[in-house]
Amino acid sequence: MSKQRHVTSITLAHINDTHSYFEPTPLQFTLPTPQGRLQPYVSAGGFARIATRIAQLREQASQQHRDFIFLHAGDSFQGTLYFSLFKGKANAELLNALQIDAMTLGNHELDMGNEPVAEFAQAIDFPLLAGNWDLSRENRSKPVRLGSNDNVYSYDPHTQCARWILKGDAANPVAIFGVSLDKMTDIANPDQDTPFVNAIEVVRNTIAAIHASGVRSIIVLSHLGYHQDLQLAEAVEGIGVIVGGHSHTLQGDFSELGFEKMDEYGRRVGDTYVVQSGCHALALGHCHIDFDEHGHVVGFNGKNELLIGRRLFMDASLDTEFDGQQYAISRQRVDEHPYVVTCAKHPTIQSILYEHYLPEVRQRQKQIVTQLERPLRHIRIPDEQGASELAPLVVQGFYESMREEGHPVEFALHNAGGIRASASAGPLTVADIVGNILPFVIPLAIYKVTGQILAEVLEGAMNNALSNGVVGTGTGSYPYLHRCRFEYHGDAPLGQRIQGLEIYRDVAWQCVHPEQVYCGVSSSYTVKGKEGYDAFLRMTQPVVYSPQSMSDAFLKFMSRADTTLGNRKTRA
Repeated sequence: MSKQRHVTSITLAHINDTHSYFEPTPLQFTLPTPQGRLQPYVSAGGFARIATRIAQLREQASQQHRDFIFLHAGDSFQGTLYFSLFKGKANAELLNALQIDAMTLGNHELDMGNEPVAEFAQAIDFPLLAGNWDLSRENRSKPVRLGSNDNVYSYDPHTQCARWILKGDAANPVAIFGVSLDKMTDIANPDQDTPFVNAIEVVRNTIAAIHASGVRSIIVLSHLGYHQDLQLAEAVEGIGVIVGGHSHTLQGDFSELGFEKMDEYGRRVGDTYVVQSGCHALALGHCHIDFDEHGHVVGFNGKNELLIGRRLFMDASLDTEFDGQQYAISRQRVDEHPYVVTCAKHPTIQSILYEHYLPEVRQRQKQIVTQLERPLRHIRIPDEQGASELAPLVVQGFYESMREEGHPVEFALHNAGGIRASASAGPLTVADIVGNILPFVIPLAIYKVTGQILAEVLEGAMNNALSNGVVGTGTGSYPYLHRCRFEYHGDAPLGQRIQGLEIYRDVAWQCVHPEQVYCGVSSSYTVKGKEGYDAFLRMTQPVVYSPQSMSDAFLKFMSRADTTLGNRKTRA
Protein backbone atom coordinates (compact mmCIF):
# COMPACT_ATOMS: atom_id res chain seq x y z
CA MET A 1 0.00 0.00 0.00
CA SER A 2 1.41 3.40 -0.95
CA LYS A 3 1.98 5.98 1.74
CA GLN A 4 -0.78 8.59 1.94
CA ARG A 5 0.35 11.97 0.60
CA HIS A 6 -0.12 15.07 2.75
CA VAL A 7 -0.96 17.98 0.48
CA THR A 8 -1.84 20.62 3.10
CA SER A 9 -0.13 21.12 6.46
CA ILE A 10 -1.17 23.97 8.73
CA THR A 11 -0.80 25.19 12.27
CA LEU A 12 -4.15 26.39 13.54
CA ALA A 13 -4.45 28.69 16.59
CA HIS A 14 -7.81 29.74 18.02
CA ILE A 15 -9.59 31.67 20.76
CA ASN A 16 -13.28 32.25 21.52
CA ASP A 17 -15.61 34.12 23.87
CA THR A 18 -12.94 36.64 24.87
CA HIS A 19 -15.65 39.09 26.03
CA SER A 20 -13.33 42.11 26.11
CA TYR A 21 -10.98 40.51 28.67
CA PHE A 22 -7.95 42.30 27.27
CA GLU A 23 -6.11 42.37 30.59
CA PRO A 24 -5.02 39.31 32.60
CA THR A 25 -7.41 37.75 35.12
CA PRO A 26 -6.53 36.41 38.60
CA LEU A 27 -6.93 32.63 38.50
CA GLN A 28 -6.67 30.29 41.48
CA PHE A 29 -5.17 26.83 41.10
CA THR A 30 -5.75 23.96 43.53
CA LEU A 31 -2.62 21.79 43.64
CA PRO A 32 -2.74 18.49 45.56
CA THR A 33 0.45 17.67 47.49
CA PRO A 34 1.33 15.00 50.10
CA GLN A 35 1.13 17.76 52.75
CA GLY A 36 -2.31 18.94 51.60
CA ARG A 37 -3.72 21.29 49.01
CA LEU A 38 -1.95 24.43 47.91
CA GLN A 39 -4.07 27.15 46.32
CA PRO A 40 -1.89 29.79 44.70
CA TYR A 41 -3.18 32.51 42.41
CA VAL A 42 -1.68 33.33 39.03
CA SER A 43 -2.15 36.15 36.58
CA ALA A 44 -3.72 34.40 33.61
CA GLY A 45 -4.42 35.25 30.00
CA GLY A 46 -4.98 38.61 28.42
CA PHE A 47 -4.37 39.76 24.87
CA ALA A 48 -0.73 40.71 25.47
CA ARG A 49 0.14 37.13 26.49
CA ILE A 50 -1.88 35.72 23.60
CA ALA A 51 0.10 37.94 21.21
CA THR A 52 3.40 36.68 22.62
CA ARG A 53 2.40 33.04 22.31
CA ILE A 54 1.01 33.58 18.80
CA ALA A 55 4.32 35.09 17.71
CA GLN A 56 6.13 32.00 19.04
CA LEU A 57 3.77 29.59 17.30
CA ARG A 58 3.90 31.57 14.07
CA GLU A 59 7.69 31.37 14.07
CA GLN A 60 7.60 27.63 14.79
CA ALA A 61 5.17 27.08 11.92
CA SER A 62 7.44 29.00 9.57
CA GLN A 63 10.43 26.88 10.58
CA GLN A 64 8.37 23.72 9.97
CA HIS A 65 7.15 25.04 6.58
CA ARG A 66 3.56 25.05 7.72
CA ASP A 67 0.97 27.70 6.96
CA PHE A 68 -0.33 29.47 10.06
CA ILE A 69 -4.01 30.33 10.63
CA PHE A 70 -5.37 32.20 13.68
CA LEU A 71 -9.16 32.25 14.25
CA HIS A 72 -11.65 33.74 16.73
CA ALA A 73 -14.93 31.83 17.23
CA GLY A 74 -17.09 34.78 18.30
CA ASP A 75 -18.29 36.75 21.34
CA SER A 76 -15.58 39.36 21.53
CA PHE A 77 -18.14 41.95 22.70
CA GLN A 78 -19.41 42.53 26.26
CA GLY A 79 -18.01 41.48 29.63
CA THR A 80 -15.72 44.21 30.97
CA LEU A 81 -15.38 47.96 31.36
CA TYR A 82 -13.46 48.04 28.09
CA PHE A 83 -16.62 47.25 26.21
CA SER A 84 -18.91 49.34 28.39
CA LEU A 85 -16.73 52.39 27.77
CA PHE A 86 -15.48 51.87 24.22
CA LYS A 87 -17.96 49.40 22.65
CA GLY A 88 -16.48 47.71 19.56
CA LYS A 89 -13.69 50.24 19.05
CA ALA A 90 -11.30 48.63 21.54
CA ASN A 91 -12.12 45.16 20.26
CA ALA A 92 -11.42 46.14 16.67
CA GLU A 93 -8.06 47.75 17.46
CA LEU A 94 -6.83 44.95 19.70
CA LEU A 95 -8.04 42.10 17.49
CA ASN A 96 -6.34 43.82 14.56
CA ALA A 97 -3.15 43.96 16.63
CA LEU A 98 -3.44 40.21 17.32
CA GLN A 99 -3.49 39.71 13.52
CA ILE A 100 -6.28 37.17 13.52
CA ASP A 101 -7.19 35.76 10.11
CA ALA A 102 -10.95 35.64 10.64
CA MET A 103 -13.68 35.79 13.27
CA THR A 104 -17.20 34.44 13.30
CA LEU A 105 -20.19 36.31 14.68
CA GLY A 106 -21.18 35.63 18.30
CA ASN A 107 -24.56 36.28 19.86
CA HIS A 108 -23.20 38.99 22.18
CA GLU A 109 -22.02 40.97 19.18
CA LEU A 110 -25.75 41.49 18.55
CA ASP A 111 -26.93 42.44 22.04
CA MET A 112 -27.49 46.02 20.88
CA GLY A 113 -28.67 45.28 17.36
CA ASN A 114 -26.83 45.44 14.05
CA GLU A 115 -25.31 48.91 14.13
CA PRO A 116 -22.46 48.22 16.59
CA VAL A 117 -21.53 45.15 14.54
CA ALA A 118 -21.59 47.17 11.33
CA GLU A 119 -19.29 49.79 12.87
CA PHE A 120 -16.99 47.05 14.16
CA ALA A 121 -16.89 45.42 10.72
CA GLN A 122 -15.78 48.72 9.18
CA ALA A 123 -12.87 48.96 11.62
CA ILE A 124 -11.42 45.43 11.44
CA ASP A 125 -8.64 44.23 9.13
CA PHE A 126 -9.91 40.65 8.95
CA PRO A 127 -13.06 38.97 7.58
CA LEU A 128 -16.15 38.60 9.75
CA LEU A 129 -17.58 35.20 8.84
CA ALA A 130 -21.36 35.10 9.27
CA GLY A 131 -22.32 32.44 6.78
CA ASN A 132 -25.90 31.85 7.89
CA TRP A 133 -26.78 35.54 8.34
CA ASP A 134 -28.97 36.72 5.48
CA LEU A 135 -28.20 40.38 4.81
CA SER A 136 -29.77 40.43 1.35
CA ARG A 137 -32.87 42.35 2.49
CA GLU A 138 -31.10 44.78 4.79
CA ASN A 139 -32.75 48.19 4.90
CA ARG A 140 -30.72 50.44 2.61
CA SER A 141 -31.54 53.55 4.63
CA LYS A 142 -29.44 52.46 7.60
CA PRO A 143 -26.55 54.81 8.40
CA VAL A 144 -24.08 51.90 8.55
CA ARG A 145 -24.84 48.75 6.60
CA LEU A 146 -23.42 45.26 6.84
CA GLY A 147 -24.52 43.95 3.47
CA SER A 148 -22.44 46.49 1.57
CA ASN A 149 -19.26 45.67 3.51
CA ASP A 150 -17.04 43.29 1.53
CA ASN A 151 -15.39 42.30 4.80
CA VAL A 152 -18.58 40.56 5.98
CA TYR A 153 -18.91 37.04 4.56
CA SER A 154 -22.62 36.39 4.94
CA TYR A 155 -25.26 34.06 3.50
CA ASP A 156 -25.90 34.02 -0.24
CA PRO A 157 -29.64 33.39 -0.72
CA HIS A 158 -29.15 32.54 -4.41
CA THR A 159 -26.76 29.67 -3.76
CA GLN A 160 -28.08 29.03 -0.23
CA CYS A 161 -24.46 28.88 0.90
CA ALA A 162 -22.09 30.75 3.15
CA ARG A 163 -19.41 32.84 1.57
CA TRP A 164 -15.97 31.47 2.39
CA ILE A 165 -12.33 32.51 2.46
CA LEU A 166 -9.26 30.55 1.33
CA LYS A 167 -6.10 30.37 3.43
CA GLY A 168 -2.82 28.53 3.20
CA ASP A 169 -1.03 27.29 0.10
CA ALA A 170 -2.60 28.72 -3.06
CA ALA A 171 -2.17 25.37 -4.81
CA ASN A 172 -3.87 23.45 -1.99
CA PRO A 173 -5.88 25.95 0.03
CA VAL A 174 -8.07 25.49 3.09
CA ALA A 175 -11.60 26.89 2.86
CA ILE A 176 -12.96 28.55 6.00
CA PHE A 177 -16.51 29.77 6.63
CA GLY A 178 -18.49 30.69 9.71
CA VAL A 179 -21.90 29.91 11.15
CA SER A 180 -23.67 31.24 14.23
CA LEU A 181 -26.71 30.25 16.28
CA ASP A 182 -29.63 30.16 13.88
CA LYS A 183 -32.04 30.94 16.73
CA MET A 184 -30.21 34.22 17.28
CA THR A 185 -33.41 36.17 17.89
CA ASP A 186 -34.04 33.98 20.96
CA ILE A 187 -30.95 35.19 22.79
CA ALA A 188 -29.77 38.37 21.05
CA ASN A 189 -31.15 41.41 19.22
CA PRO A 190 -30.47 41.19 15.48
CA ASP A 191 -32.45 43.63 13.36
CA GLN A 192 -35.62 42.16 11.90
CA ASP A 193 -34.46 42.72 8.32
CA THR A 194 -31.44 40.39 8.74
CA PRO A 195 -32.62 36.89 9.71
CA PHE A 196 -30.51 33.83 10.42
CA VAL A 197 -30.79 30.64 8.38
CA ASN A 198 -30.59 27.04 9.61
CA ALA A 199 -26.92 26.41 10.36
CA ILE A 200 -26.75 22.71 9.48
CA GLU A 201 -28.38 23.23 6.09
CA VAL A 202 -26.03 26.10 5.32
CA VAL A 203 -23.00 24.01 6.29
CA ARG A 204 -24.16 21.10 4.15
CA ASN A 205 -24.79 23.32 1.12
CA THR A 206 -21.55 25.22 1.54
CA ILE A 207 -19.40 22.11 1.75
CA ALA A 208 -20.93 20.86 -1.50
CA ALA A 209 -20.19 24.20 -3.17
CA ILE A 210 -16.59 24.27 -1.86
CA HIS A 211 -16.01 20.75 -3.16
CA ALA A 212 -17.49 21.73 -6.51
CA SER A 213 -14.97 24.58 -6.69
CA GLY A 214 -12.15 22.08 -6.40
CA VAL A 215 -11.18 22.71 -2.77
CA ARG A 216 -11.33 19.73 -0.41
CA SER A 217 -9.87 20.90 2.94
CA ILE A 218 -12.47 22.69 5.10
CA ILE A 219 -12.58 24.39 8.50
CA VAL A 220 -15.90 25.56 9.97
CA LEU A 221 -15.68 28.47 12.40
CA SER A 222 -18.70 28.02 14.65
CA HIS A 223 -20.53 29.94 17.33
CA LEU A 224 -23.11 27.23 17.98
CA GLY A 225 -21.86 25.72 21.25
CA TYR A 226 -19.90 22.56 21.97
CA HIS A 227 -22.71 20.01 21.91
CA GLN A 228 -24.15 21.58 18.77
CA ASP A 229 -20.70 21.34 17.16
CA LEU A 230 -20.59 17.63 17.98
CA GLN A 231 -24.03 17.23 16.45
CA LEU A 232 -22.93 19.17 13.37
CA ALA A 233 -19.90 16.93 12.94
CA GLU A 234 -22.15 13.89 13.14
CA ALA A 235 -24.78 15.28 10.78
CA VAL A 236 -22.58 16.65 7.99
CA GLU A 237 -19.65 14.98 6.24
CA GLY A 238 -16.72 16.76 4.70
CA ILE A 239 -15.63 18.99 7.62
CA GLY A 240 -12.01 18.61 8.65
CA VAL A 241 -12.11 20.75 11.79
CA ILE A 242 -14.81 22.68 13.65
CA VAL A 243 -13.41 25.59 15.67
CA GLY A 244 -16.10 26.39 18.21
CA GLY A 245 -17.30 28.92 20.74
CA HIS A 246 -20.37 30.02 22.76
CA SER A 247 -20.31 27.30 25.46
CA HIS A 248 -16.97 28.37 27.02
CA THR A 249 -15.65 24.79 26.84
CA LEU A 250 -12.00 24.39 27.79
CA GLN A 251 -11.02 21.03 26.31
CA GLY A 252 -8.24 19.10 27.99
CA ASP A 253 -7.39 17.67 31.38
CA PHE A 254 -6.75 20.54 33.80
CA SER A 255 -7.90 18.53 36.84
CA GLU A 256 -4.44 18.66 38.45
CA LEU A 257 -4.92 22.42 38.66
CA GLY A 258 -8.31 22.05 40.35
CA PHE A 259 -10.58 22.42 37.32
CA GLU A 260 -13.23 20.12 35.95
CA LYS A 261 -11.91 17.53 33.53
CA MET A 262 -13.40 18.03 30.07
CA ASP A 263 -13.20 16.12 26.80
CA GLU A 264 -9.74 15.76 25.36
CA TYR A 265 -8.60 18.49 23.04
CA GLY A 266 -9.70 17.81 19.48
CA ARG A 267 -12.72 15.59 20.13
CA ARG A 268 -13.12 13.40 17.05
CA VAL A 269 -16.57 12.70 15.61
CA GLY A 270 -16.35 10.58 12.48
CA ASP A 271 -13.69 12.27 10.34
CA THR A 272 -14.12 15.68 12.00
CA TYR A 273 -12.12 17.16 14.88
CA VAL A 274 -13.92 19.61 17.20
CA VAL A 275 -11.88 22.16 19.17
CA GLN A 276 -12.77 24.93 21.61
CA SER A 277 -10.62 27.02 23.95
CA GLY A 278 -12.55 28.16 27.03
CA CYS A 279 -13.28 31.87 27.47
CA HIS A 280 -12.13 35.28 28.68
CA ALA A 281 -8.77 35.13 26.87
CA LEU A 282 -7.37 32.78 29.54
CA ALA A 283 -6.24 30.09 27.12
CA LEU A 284 -5.07 29.61 23.56
CA GLY A 285 -5.78 26.49 21.53
CA HIS A 286 -3.43 25.36 18.78
CA CYS A 287 -2.90 22.26 16.69
CA HIS A 288 -0.95 20.89 13.75
CA ILE A 289 -3.27 19.57 11.04
CA ASP A 290 -2.41 17.54 7.94
CA PHE A 291 -5.03 17.23 5.22
CA ASP A 292 -4.74 14.69 2.39
CA GLU A 293 -5.79 15.36 -1.19
CA HIS A 294 -9.39 14.41 -0.33
CA GLY A 295 -9.65 16.90 2.53
CA HIS A 296 -9.43 14.22 5.21
CA VAL A 297 -7.46 15.04 8.33
CA VAL A 298 -4.70 12.45 8.42
CA GLY A 299 -2.60 14.13 11.07
CA PHE A 300 -3.81 16.02 14.16
CA ASN A 301 -1.91 17.01 17.27
CA GLY A 302 -2.66 19.90 19.59
CA LYS A 303 -3.75 21.24 22.96
CA ASN A 304 -5.18 24.15 24.90
CA GLU A 305 -2.72 26.15 26.96
CA LEU A 306 -3.40 28.39 29.93
CA LEU A 307 -1.14 31.43 29.52
CA ILE A 308 0.14 32.73 32.85
CA GLY A 309 2.64 35.14 34.37
CA ARG A 310 5.81 34.03 36.12
CA ARG A 311 4.65 34.78 39.68
CA LEU A 312 2.49 32.82 42.11
CA PHE A 313 0.48 34.53 44.86
CA MET A 314 -1.37 33.40 47.95
CA ASP A 315 -4.47 34.95 49.50
CA ALA A 316 -3.07 37.06 52.36
CA SER A 317 -6.41 36.86 54.19
CA LEU A 318 -5.96 33.13 54.81
CA ASP A 319 -4.54 31.97 58.12
CA THR A 320 -2.13 29.51 56.51
CA GLU A 321 1.38 30.58 55.68
CA PHE A 322 2.88 30.07 52.24
CA ASP A 323 6.53 29.33 52.97
CA GLY A 324 9.44 28.95 50.59
CA GLN A 325 9.12 25.17 50.32
CA GLN A 326 5.42 25.41 49.48
CA TYR A 327 6.20 28.05 46.89
CA ALA A 328 8.83 25.82 45.30
CA ILE A 329 6.43 22.85 45.18
CA SER A 330 3.67 24.99 43.67
CA ARG A 331 6.05 26.51 41.15
CA GLN A 332 7.30 23.09 40.09
CA ARG A 333 3.77 21.67 39.75
CA VAL A 334 2.68 24.59 37.60
CA ASP A 335 5.83 24.65 35.48
CA GLU A 336 5.62 20.94 34.78
CA HIS A 337 1.98 20.98 33.74
CA PRO A 338 1.82 20.17 30.02
CA TYR A 339 -1.01 22.62 29.37
CA VAL A 340 0.39 25.68 31.14
CA VAL A 341 2.75 28.15 29.47
CA THR A 342 4.47 31.07 31.18
CA CYS A 343 4.25 34.05 28.85
CA ALA A 344 5.59 37.58 28.86
CA LYS A 345 3.29 40.38 27.71
CA HIS A 346 3.73 41.56 24.16
CA PRO A 347 4.81 45.23 24.06
CA THR A 348 2.58 46.14 21.09
CA ILE A 349 -0.61 45.13 22.87
CA GLN A 350 0.58 46.69 26.12
CA SER A 351 1.25 50.02 24.43
CA ILE A 352 -2.21 50.06 22.81
CA LEU A 353 -3.86 49.39 26.16
CA TYR A 354 -1.80 51.96 28.06
CA GLU A 355 -1.99 54.70 25.44
CA HIS A 356 -5.64 54.40 24.36
CA TYR A 357 -7.77 52.65 26.95
CA LEU A 358 -6.25 51.79 30.31
CA PRO A 359 -6.23 55.28 31.90
CA GLU A 360 -10.00 55.70 31.57
CA VAL A 361 -10.64 52.12 32.68
CA ARG A 362 -8.51 52.62 35.80
CA GLN A 363 -10.26 55.89 36.56
CA ARG A 364 -13.67 54.22 36.38
CA GLN A 365 -12.49 51.27 38.45
CA LYS A 366 -11.65 53.68 41.26
CA GLN A 367 -14.77 55.83 40.90
CA ILE A 368 -17.01 55.19 43.91
CA VAL A 369 -20.75 55.34 43.23
CA THR A 370 -21.94 54.79 46.79
CA GLN A 371 -21.05 53.05 50.05
CA LEU A 372 -22.83 49.90 51.18
CA GLU A 373 -22.99 49.21 54.92
CA ARG A 374 -23.65 45.54 54.25
CA PRO A 375 -23.62 43.17 51.27
CA LEU A 376 -26.57 43.12 48.88
CA ARG A 377 -27.20 39.52 48.01
CA HIS A 378 -28.43 38.45 44.61
CA ILE A 379 -30.09 35.13 44.04
CA ARG A 380 -32.31 34.14 41.16
CA ILE A 381 -35.06 32.12 42.85
CA PRO A 382 -35.75 32.99 46.51
CA ASP A 383 -34.47 30.46 49.02
CA GLU A 384 -34.64 30.07 52.79
CA GLN A 385 -32.76 33.36 53.17
CA GLY A 386 -35.25 35.21 51.01
CA ALA A 387 -35.27 36.83 47.59
CA SER A 388 -32.62 38.91 45.87
CA GLU A 389 -31.80 42.13 47.69
CA LEU A 390 -30.11 43.62 44.66
CA ALA A 391 -32.69 42.94 41.93
CA PRO A 392 -35.40 45.21 43.45
CA LEU A 393 -32.91 48.07 43.43
CA VAL A 394 -32.00 47.39 39.82
CA VAL A 395 -35.63 47.53 38.67
CA GLN A 396 -36.25 50.61 40.77
CA GLY A 397 -33.34 52.20 38.93
CA PHE A 398 -34.96 51.31 35.61
CA TYR A 399 -38.23 52.88 36.70
CA GLU A 400 -36.77 56.11 38.06
CA SER A 401 -34.43 56.66 35.12
CA MET A 402 -37.20 56.26 32.57
CA ARG A 403 -39.49 58.57 34.54
CA GLU A 404 -36.71 61.16 34.44
CA GLU A 405 -36.54 60.74 30.66
CA GLY A 406 -40.24 61.63 30.52
CA HIS A 407 -41.65 58.17 29.85
CA PRO A 408 -44.94 57.48 31.68
CA VAL A 409 -43.79 54.11 33.02
CA GLU A 410 -45.85 52.65 35.85
CA PHE A 411 -43.75 49.60 36.71
CA ALA A 412 -40.41 47.97 35.97
CA LEU A 413 -39.62 44.32 35.35
CA HIS A 414 -36.30 42.49 35.00
CA ASN A 415 -35.25 38.86 34.75
CA ALA A 416 -32.98 37.60 37.53
CA GLY A 417 -30.42 36.21 35.09
CA GLY A 418 -29.73 39.70 33.78
CA ILE A 419 -27.99 40.48 37.09
CA ARG A 420 -24.69 38.65 37.26
CA ALA A 421 -23.29 39.21 40.76
CA SER A 422 -24.02 40.28 44.32
CA ALA A 423 -22.65 43.51 45.78
CA SER A 424 -20.10 43.43 48.61
CA ALA A 425 -20.13 45.73 51.60
CA GLY A 426 -18.04 48.86 51.32
CA PRO A 427 -17.43 51.10 48.32
CA LEU A 428 -19.49 50.24 45.25
CA THR A 429 -17.56 51.36 42.17
CA VAL A 430 -18.45 51.95 38.55
CA ALA A 431 -16.43 48.84 37.74
CA ASP A 432 -18.51 46.76 40.17
CA ILE A 433 -21.74 47.77 38.43
CA VAL A 434 -20.63 47.85 34.81
CA GLY A 435 -18.11 45.04 34.97
CA ASN A 436 -19.77 42.59 37.39
CA ILE A 437 -23.39 43.28 38.34
CA LEU A 438 -24.75 44.41 34.95
CA PRO A 439 -21.94 43.68 32.48
CA PHE A 440 -24.10 43.34 29.37
CA VAL A 441 -24.65 46.61 27.55
CA ILE A 442 -28.33 46.15 26.70
CA PRO A 443 -30.70 49.11 26.25
CA LEU A 444 -33.92 49.61 28.19
CA ALA A 445 -37.25 49.24 26.45
CA ILE A 446 -40.48 51.10 27.22
CA TYR A 447 -43.71 49.35 26.24
CA LYS A 448 -47.47 49.36 26.70
CA VAL A 449 -49.09 46.11 27.65
CA THR A 450 -52.56 44.97 28.64
CA GLY A 451 -53.11 43.48 32.07
CA GLN A 452 -53.89 40.15 30.42
CA ILE A 453 -50.58 40.02 28.57
CA LEU A 454 -48.69 41.17 31.65
CA ALA A 455 -50.16 38.25 33.61
CA GLU A 456 -49.16 35.88 30.79
CA VAL A 457 -45.64 37.33 30.74
CA LEU A 458 -45.23 36.76 34.47
CA GLU A 459 -46.63 33.26 34.35
CA GLY A 460 -44.41 32.34 31.41
CA ALA A 461 -41.35 33.66 33.23
CA MET A 462 -42.23 31.80 36.44
CA ASN A 463 -43.09 28.55 34.68
CA ASN A 464 -39.82 28.73 32.76
CA ALA A 465 -37.71 29.50 35.84
CA LEU A 466 -39.26 26.62 37.79
CA SER A 467 -39.67 24.24 34.82
CA ASN A 468 -43.28 23.96 35.96
CA GLY A 469 -45.34 22.42 33.17
CA VAL A 470 -42.82 23.50 30.55
CA VAL A 471 -39.26 22.60 29.64
CA GLY A 472 -37.52 25.63 31.11
CA THR A 473 -34.35 27.26 29.86
CA GLY A 474 -33.04 28.02 33.35
CA THR A 475 -33.69 29.99 36.52
CA GLY A 476 -32.61 33.27 34.95
CA SER A 477 -36.15 34.09 33.84
CA TYR A 478 -37.38 34.56 37.43
CA PRO A 479 -39.04 38.03 37.44
CA TYR A 480 -38.32 40.90 39.80
CA LEU A 481 -40.57 43.98 39.74
CA HIS A 482 -40.94 47.51 41.03
CA ARG A 483 -44.40 49.00 41.70
CA CYS A 484 -46.03 45.73 40.68
CA ARG A 485 -46.69 42.56 42.67
CA PHE A 486 -48.40 39.19 42.29
CA GLU A 487 -48.84 35.73 43.75
CA TYR A 488 -47.80 32.62 41.85
CA HIS A 489 -49.82 29.46 42.40
CA GLY A 490 -47.78 26.74 40.76
CA ASP A 491 -50.36 24.01 41.28
CA ALA A 492 -53.12 25.92 39.46
CA PRO A 493 -53.95 25.12 35.82
CA LEU A 494 -51.81 26.73 33.12
CA GLY A 495 -53.03 30.22 32.41
CA GLN A 496 -54.38 30.70 35.94
CA ARG A 497 -51.21 30.71 38.02
CA ILE A 498 -50.81 34.48 38.42
CA GLN A 499 -53.23 35.74 41.04
CA GLY A 500 -53.53 38.94 43.03
CA LEU A 501 -51.75 40.95 40.31
CA GLU A 502 -51.56 44.58 41.44
CA ILE A 503 -49.89 47.81 40.35
CA TYR A 504 -49.04 50.84 42.48
CA ARG A 505 -51.07 53.79 41.15
CA ASP A 506 -52.21 57.01 42.76
CA VAL A 507 -50.43 56.21 46.04
CA ALA A 508 -52.27 52.91 46.44
CA TRP A 509 -52.12 49.32 45.24
CA GLN A 510 -54.77 48.62 42.60
CA CYS A 511 -55.86 45.44 40.89
CA VAL A 512 -54.57 45.00 37.36
CA HIS A 513 -57.48 44.70 34.91
CA PRO A 514 -57.06 42.37 31.92
CA GLU A 515 -58.18 44.91 29.29
CA GLN A 516 -56.50 47.97 30.72
CA VAL A 517 -53.18 49.15 29.26
CA TYR A 518 -50.13 49.73 31.47
CA CYS A 519 -46.73 51.22 30.67
CA GLY A 520 -43.63 49.31 31.77
CA VAL A 521 -39.87 49.24 31.35
CA SER A 522 -37.63 46.20 31.00
CA SER A 523 -34.43 45.28 29.21
CA SER A 524 -34.73 45.00 25.45
CA TYR A 525 -33.62 41.38 25.83
CA THR A 526 -36.67 40.52 27.93
CA VAL A 527 -39.14 42.48 25.81
CA LYS A 528 -38.11 40.47 22.76
CA GLY A 529 -39.69 37.42 24.35
CA LYS A 530 -36.63 35.56 25.55
CA GLU A 531 -36.70 32.67 28.04
CA GLY A 532 -40.37 32.42 28.93
CA TYR A 533 -41.27 36.05 28.21
CA ASP A 534 -42.77 35.22 24.81
CA ALA A 535 -46.16 36.76 25.68
CA PHE A 536 -44.47 40.13 25.14
CA LEU A 537 -44.51 39.30 21.44
CA ARG A 538 -48.30 39.69 21.46
CA MET A 539 -48.12 43.40 22.27
CA THR A 540 -49.69 45.53 19.56
CA GLN A 541 -48.16 48.92 20.31
CA PRO A 542 -44.58 49.69 19.24
CA VAL A 543 -41.75 49.44 21.74
CA VAL A 544 -39.61 52.52 22.41
CA TYR A 545 -35.91 51.94 23.07
CA SER A 546 -34.03 54.23 25.43
CA PRO A 547 -30.44 55.30 24.77
CA GLN A 548 -29.77 54.28 28.37
CA SER A 549 -28.51 50.79 29.08
CA MET A 550 -29.36 48.75 32.16
CA SER A 551 -26.11 49.73 33.85
CA ASP A 552 -26.57 53.42 32.93
CA ALA A 553 -29.90 53.50 34.76
CA PHE A 554 -28.62 51.61 37.77
CA LEU A 555 -25.52 53.80 38.02
CA LYS A 556 -27.67 56.93 38.17
CA PHE A 557 -29.95 55.40 40.75
CA MET A 558 -27.14 54.17 43.01
CA SER A 559 -25.24 57.44 42.77
CA ARG A 560 -28.16 59.10 44.56
CA ALA A 561 -28.25 56.47 47.29
CA ASP A 562 -27.08 57.35 50.78
CA THR A 563 -24.56 55.44 52.85
CA THR A 564 -27.29 53.44 54.59
CA LEU A 565 -28.53 51.90 51.36
CA GLY A 566 -27.59 48.43 52.55
CA ASN A 567 -30.15 48.75 55.34
CA ARG A 568 -33.03 50.46 53.56
CA LYS A 569 -36.04 48.91 51.89
CA THR A 570 -37.12 49.78 48.37
CA ARG A 571 -40.08 52.08 48.04
CA ALA A 572 -43.39 50.85 46.68
